[in-house]
Amino acid sequence: MKDGKIKLKKEVFWPTIIFTGGAAILGIVNNEALTSITKKFFTWSLDSFGWLYQIIVMISFLVMMALFFSKLGSVRIGGKDAKAKHSFGAWFAMALTGGVASGIVTWGVNEPLIYYGNVWGELDTLGIEPFSAKAAIFAMGRSFFNWTFLPYAVYTLCGVVIAYLYFNKKRKLSVTTTLEPILGEKINSSKFSAIIDILSMLAIVLGLTSGLTACIVLIVSGISYSYGISSSVTLFYGVGILIICLFTFSTYVGLDKGLKVIGSLNAYFYYGLLIFLFLIGPTLFILRNGTAGMAEWLHNFWNWGLDPIDIGGAALTRSWTLFDWAVWIAYAPVMGIFLAKISYGRTIREFIIVNMILPSIFGIVWFSTFGNSALNMQMSGTFDLVNVIKNTNAVTAVWAFLKNLPFGIGTIIIPINILIIIASFATAADATSMTVASMCVKDLEVGEDAPGYLKAIWGIVIGSIAIIMSAFGGGEQGVDGVKSLATAGGFFVLFIFILQVCSVIKLFFIDKIEE
Repeated sequence: MKDGKIKLKKEVFWPTIIFTGGAAILGIVNNEALTSITKKFFTWSLDSFGWLYQIIVMISFLVMMALFFSKLGSVRIGGKDAKAKHSFGAWFAMALTGGVASGIVTWGVNEPLIYYGNVWGELDTLGIEPFSAKAAIFAMGRSFFNWTFLPYAVYTLCGVVIAYLYFNKKRKLSVTTTLEPILGEKINSSKFSAIIDILSMLAIVLGLTSGLTACIVLIVSGISYSYGISSSVTLFYGVGILIICLFTFSTYVGLDKGLKVIGSLNAYFYYGLLIFLFLIGPTLFILRNGTAGMAEWLHNFWNWGLDPIDIGGAALTRSWTLFDWAVWIAYAPVMGIFLAKISYGRTIREFIIVNMILPSIFGIVWFSTFGNSALNMQMSGTFDLVNVIKNTNAVTAVWAFLKNLPFGIGTIIIPINILIIIASFATAADATSMTVASMCVKDLEVGEDAPGYLKAIWGIVIGSIAIIMSAFGGGEQGVDGVKSLATAGGFFVLFIFILQVCSVIKLFFIDKIEE
């Protein structure tokens, strides 16, 4: 914006706003119709293209590892004289909390339990006896697989190509720009540019909307289960407004004052809770079953990583792994822009460390600590958490686990966990709103943020839809429809991502890049 005036990309902004709002309204008015259409499409896409999801995610990981060990790893984002704007700790905190949101908090307990108890038939095709020691080891190994190097490689690949083109080549900040290495610079001026940006924005906005809806429901269920407060519409509105105010204010004031502070505080919550639970929990079981889980994961890495459904079955591979890959890929193009914007002054090797390697290590530690503590609670007969999942839902099991921690410590950890979830999602929503707003502005110069009011508009729009959908019908009606729509949108983003992978290979390994 060289003239100081804001030039809105109307061809991108308005279609996204209209489509997002329309999907939400349809989800409320006729949830069954929306859910039926999108679920059928999503199931078809995974059954037909599961092989492609697995191959492209695996290629992403291999490409990032090759780039990490190559001499190109020393290339500095922004040029060899560029200086980092954030400390290493603050940078990692923003990258970690901006990417995982509240997902790792929720699934760190639930996913291992679901595998262990074979709740929806995840073990049926594997010959593993539910509730056995083998099932406990498998539960940890599969959780490591779904939440570590492979999905983070997807984010990292998108981020590194955007960072290099934006800061080093001074190209535009958009998803379309990442396709220039294979399609040429004309792609940015073609009609396809707007289509690509719209598809990417729809995927991330709908995903964030459904994520916020689920976050509100998660917090309300925690308050209701732990403190006996009824899940009233007022409570849904109150929780929703609190989260919206937090991430909208953070987005409005900017990266340094908002996201950086929230991300750092959020990371300290993570670190503190991990250490605390490790010390009071079944420490030896955490270490032993965590290590056995890593052995299971590494032993089956290629088997699981190239399974199109036929090996693990639909209940395991389609409903968990392929579902996860679709969601991560849907978020990746826009999340890559966020990761790129906070990486100025860092080398490509440092970028891969902070966005793929360290978050993966953190995921292993988190799932080992929380997942094994929950498994031990189940296996020792302290509390039947699997039964809670079967009789209610996966969300409530988190609160049942925390409430039944030894020494009555759950009374302290539960409110802390609620704060972590709020902060986690606020950080991710902050990052996403900032990135989506940037994609709506023409000619955004290097290092420049979108106007605060535009970022606030997206925060309010996303938050308002989520509040309506979480409160409507006791917090359940409408959620499945938008969630399915967001993941179905990931199918279209899949092909954009494939082109991005090709761009990275050509840019870094075929073309001669300037250091």
